[in-house]
Amino acid sequence: MRVAIVGTGYVGLVTGACLADRGHEVVCVDVDAAKVAAITAGQAPFHEAGLPELLARHAGRNLRATTDLGAAVRASEITLVAVGTPFRGQAIDLGFVERAAREIGEALRGGTDWHTVVIRSTVVPGTTDGLVLPTLEQHSGRRAGESLGVGMNPEFLTEGTAVADFVRQDRIVIGGVDEQTRDAIDRLYAGFEGVPRVRTNPRTAEMIKYASNALLATAISFTNELANLGAALGGIDTREVMRGVHLSRYLTAQDATPAGWTAPVASFYEAGCGYGGSCLPKDVKALAAHGRAAGVPMRLLEAVDAVNRDQPARLVDLVRRRFPSLAGVPVTVLGLAFKPGTDDVRETPAKPVVEGLLEAGARVTVFDPVANGAAEGLFGPGRVAVAGSLGGAVEGASVVVLVTRWPEFAEVPALLAQSPEPPLVVDGRRMLERASVAHYDGIGLGDA
Repeated sequence: MRVAIVGTGYVGLVTGACLADRGHEVVCVDVDAAKVAAITAGQAPFHEAGLPELLARHAGRNLRATTDLGAAVRASEITLVAVGTPFRGQAIDLGFVERAAREIGEALRGGTDWHTVVIRSTVVPGTTDGLVLPTLEQHSGRRAGESLGVGMNPEFLTEGTAVADFVRQDRIVIGGVDEQTRDAIDRLYAGFEGVPRVRTNPRTAEMIKYASNALLATAISFTNELANLGAALGGIDTREVMRGVHLSRYLTAQDATPAGWTAPVASFYEAGCGYGGSCLPKDVKALAAHGRAAGVPMRLLEAVDAVNRDQPARLVDLVRRRFPSLAGVPVTVLGLAFKPGTDDVRETPAKPVVEGLLEAGARVTVFDPVANGAAEGLFGPGRVAVAGSLGGAVEGASVVVLVTRWPEFAEVPALLAQSPEPPLVVDGRRMLERASVAHYDGIGLGDA
């Protein structure tokens, strides 16, 4: 198929590159000329495993990039909208989606061939048929169901594994205002035999996306509440608690390989310093706000968000328990990205952790394998030192605070083993064995 994709962020560019890899003719559209130039040159504008290889293989061939939205839409048979939908404090901002719909509609005016417009962005239920559809009709002069298809196809891509998630999809949700629209979306995924498909209306498709992210956020905050209680009661290690919980077959899936049982959902039931990124925080807030506006308070999701907001401060509290005064104390924070495998620092727990340490007077050094360049933007010029290596980061530290579960940080115990004065290690992800370092504390660890 000839595909136009509006927006070249994590969702748009990964979707475009993966569809090109499946043989589609793809044109990615963005207002940022520098990003378009990078894609055209086969360079990934952000860190995402597998994406550079796809761009090297397809850029300039069946994957192109442009700033000309109108030309891209008119040359395609289906347009995917993958623009940002930030949360602005009270509600989700649909301005970018509305603008995209308006410009797509203008590009389609005067044509007669069937064209399908599909929302790929995460939008609150009712957006596709309540905002996008009338905007498209108004500016194109067409009518949905005649020469215009309007649909919603939510993504389930995790930053850091987005390419792999697209290649090995566990479900494809196809929301369309009519069967012809649903059929057009279905053809995009013709090569994904055996993947379960949900064919439904746009509102249900929109809710499936929010329900999926809200479930994961709830799992994280639920576990962190248990961790905080266990720490207060004493004698309870929440890491061991959740190991016991994970063994339940309710939380596992039968793997088709000889490896046997796996626990994909259970990985969210882990104590830590909270979730971040561009999806879970925004989507939980947006769905709760949407519920309030509809007269249906989302009390559970409001509590999920409250627990998550408070969780990073737990790490600072653990440091203060051992160091009542942090004035001048050298503290290293490991991890700036909100999760491993990405350089995305949006809503990262590292920010409130570092800010809390700085307010207490600590001398803070940070290190992240791929996101060091974001430090100045997060904290301001000169407020933190940025280490160039893991070894350099922990050298001379009195406290090491682990925020992101990067595999590289498993080397911390070995690096500290020869230290004449081993630092306190505060594990915000419980990824290290407590006996692996001389002085250990962590989220959800209640000493007797």
